[in-house]
Amino acid sequence: MIRETEAGPYAGRITADCHIHTEFSADSETKITDQVERAIELGLDHICFTDHMDMDYPEGEFDLDTDAYVKRVLEVQEEYKDRIRICLGVELGMQEHLKERQDAYLAKYPFDFVIGSMHLIHGEDPYFGKIYEKLGDEEAYREYFRATLENLKRAPKIHTLGHLDYAVRYGKEKDKYYSYERFSEEIDAILQYLIDHQIALEVNTAGFRMLGFTNPHPDVIRRYRELGGKLITIGSDGHVPEYLEYGFDRLPALLSDCGFDSYAVFRQGKPEFRKVLGKI
Repeated sequence: MIRETEAGPYAGRITADCHIHTEFSADSETKITDQVERAIELGLDHICFTDHMDMDYPEGEFDLDTDAYVKRVLEVQEEYKDRIRICLGVELGMQEHLKERQDAYLAKYPFDFVIGSMHLIHGEDPYFGKIYEKLGDEEAYREYFRATLENLKRAPKIHTLGHLDYAVRYGKEKDKYYSYERFSEEIDAILQYLIDHQIALEVNTAGFRMLGFTNPHPDVIRRYRELGGKLITIGSDGHVPEYLEYGFDRLPALLSDCGFDSYAVFRQGKPEFRKVLGKI
C-alpha cells in the first residue's frame, strides 16, 4: 500500500536522501555515524544506507560483508531513532546470470530498499574507461542502455533503477555524444519496463558534480513522466559527508518542471510519497 506523508515542517524541500555509502563499501571510508550526524546537521529526516554489493565484480572488491553491515545499520538505527529515520538498503550490481543468487541474498536480509544498478558492461566497469577505447563514447552508451534492459529482465526484486545513464559520467567526452533523443529507442524501452513492473526511477544528484545534470538527464525524467511513470526516488550517492544532500536545492523546481509533484521513499519495501513543491 502506498501512503502519502503529511507535508509537515519540511514542505518545499527534499528531506530524504536514499543513496548513501559508508566504510562497508569498497569505495568509501566514511563511518556510518559521520553520515548520520551530517544528515541531522542538514535537517534531513530520512536517510537510507545503500552500500555496494556487486557479486562477480572483477577482483571481488565490492563483495559486501552484509552480516556486519546489517548489524551496524540496525544498531545505529536504534541509537538515533528519536532524531532521524534510518533505513537499511543495498545497491545491487545487476548481471543477468546472478538472479538466483541475488534472490536468495535479498530473502536473507531485512532490506527496506534495494537499488538495482548497472556497473558493468560485459564484465567491464565504465569507470575505468577501457570500454570507451574499444567502442567510442556513443556506441558504449548504446551498449550500456541495451545491457541495462536485458539485466532488468533478469533482475531480482529491486525497488528503483540507479543512475540510469551512469556510463555517461566516465565517457571520454562525457555528454558530447549523449542526449535523450540520440538514444530514445533504447531509453524508452528501459523506462517502459520500469513502468510496467512498478520499479522506480532514481534521480541521482551525483550527476550534478560530474556532468552538470542529474543522472538520468532531466529530459529522461520528463520522458518517464510522459510515458506514465510516477515513482521516483532521490539520492546523492554520497560517499563522504560533504556530498549528502548535494544539489537537493535544485530538485523541487527541476522535478516539477518534469511533471512530478512527489517523490518516494521506501520503508519495509513499500513506497511512501512525499510532496515536491516547485513551479507546479
